[in-house]
Amino acid sequence: MAYYLGIDGGGSKTTCAVEDEAHQLEIVTAGPSNITRVGKVRAREALHQAIRQACQAAKIDPRQVKRTCIGAAGAARKEVADAVREMVAELIPGEIEVVGDMEIALAAAFGKGPGVIIIAGTGSIAYGRDAQGRTARAGGWGYAISDEGSAHWIGRTAVSALLRAIDQDAQDQENAQSAAEALPLFSELKAAWKLHSLDEFVRTANSSPDFAALLPAVVVVADAGDALPQRVLTQAGDELAKLAGIVVRRSLVRRSFAEDVSSVPLAMVGGVFRHSSRVRESFSNEVRKFEVPIDLNPQVVEPVVGALQRAREAAGKS
Repeated sequence: MAYYLGIDGGGSKTTCAVEDEAHQLEIVTAGPSNITRVGKVRAREALHQAIRQACQAAKIDPRQVKRTCIGAAGAARKEVADAVREMVAELIPGEIEVVGDMEIALAAAFGKGPGVIIIAGTGSIAYGRDAQGRTARAGGWGYAISDEGSAHWIGRTAVSALLRAIDQDAQDQENAQSAAEALPLFSELKAAWKLHSLDEFVRTANSSPDFAALLPAVVVVADAGDALPQRVLTQAGDELAKLAGIVVRRSLVRRSFAEDVSSVPLAMVGGVFRHSSRVRESFSNEVRKFEVPIDLNPQVVEPVVGALQRAREAAGKS
């Protein structure tokens, strides 16, 4: 019996799935394994934990895995791909392929066919492929200067909007803490970072914190009816639609799609879409305004399925 492993190594979590020749056996999640964000030590720990847990749940030994495909952010850089491959090879002696996270997401959404994906996880990127296999991308330049609409962007934007609201509500600096406490978003964000005061909150926000960790809190307050986080999530959907629009409108993609299909297949990927109906709704509304007809998949795609698909297909060719 041949076994295949697929891994989606992200900035917030690592998803690992095992399948045999007939069907998927197990899928587990572990901590983040994006080397750029968490470093090699934490990435290795997360990858090893995910592999061990998935194989244990499937009742197989990692040494039985015939082929593995890993989708990792930053894998276009040889040093990142090599590091990830070496980490996984410590447990799995079989063949190992490391590709970009957008490659496995595209495979999960469209197989080998044409389409455009927009990934909104810890970071964000739009990526498309036409019927001739030509590709285009937009965004994904890193959280400090790009990643619009991502979990990191949402957390940072929510903090900025919150502090602006405190400025507007406080009569003076001495009343800032009271003004903050009156805002539901402050209570949720403060709790997410395990803080107690506005001063602590501001210091933390200015010390390169994990803004992506604030996404659940922003969604909770927005779903409870608070207009401030609702605006942030709506804007996130708009920003993601702009990224998708750049790829959709690229001449090489548009020309090919116009020749081969009546509308451009478009799919959503990542935790931001999965956890926020408001982002999905805003994104959907905006992409339907494109001059090119869009066929939007209403389901959020699971990238690890694409990793499994690539592992299985590559093993069949060898």
